[in-house]
Amino acid sequence: MGSSSNKSTVSSTVYGNTTTSNPYAYSKTDNRGTLAGFQKGTALNSVYNFVNNNIDSLLNEYLQPNLNSTQNKAKLQAFADTLSGQTRKSLENDIISTLSNRNMLRSSQANDLYKNLLNQNVASVSNFANELLANSQSETSKTLSNLLNYYMLGANYLMNMQNHSLKASSGNATKYTSTTSGENSTRDILNDILPVIISAITTSV
Repeated sequence: MGSSSNKSTVSSTVYGNTTTSNPYAYSKTDNRGTLAGFQKGTALNSVYNFVNNNIDSLLNEYLQPNLNSTQNKAKLQAFADTLSGQTRKSLENDIISTLSNRNMLRSSQANDLYKNLLNQNVASVSNFANELLANSQSETSKTLSNLLNYYMLGANYLMNMQNHSLKASSGNATKYTSTTSGENSTRDILNDILPVIISAITTSV
């Protein structure tokens, strides 16, 4: 009855170091895992950084529309500048110049025309501001949707890079097998001893 040694086999795989890159992204794989990222200065990297840095403010603009948001402020300023230039040009060309050429315009009349112009512009800008607020949530939603679509395009691109790198690394992997030996377990020893004990007890009885 003596104890015999057990043998166990352990296999391990070491992945080959692989670097995959193109003008847009890169991926590096070794036995510790895979790291992927965008190349700096690319459109994918810019969208990734912009969304990460501005998503909170965009969500706030969506939930609480206001005229101080970047988009609304720019639109309102552009509208006001365009309106002012167009109406002043129209007033001077179509009314003031015509009346002046006919000696029909006094300074008081000119002042009245400019005041009317100012009041009209204020009313137009106010109406435009109200429309901006009314449409702001919808416009911000479109912006968020577009940005997140571009963001996910980048994320999927990185995932494809990782898969490609992992596949290449798996092809370069090295497999190691090691065998270890040790004494029988307690259960094996008991299995060997029990028949002998039972036989001895039976014989003595």
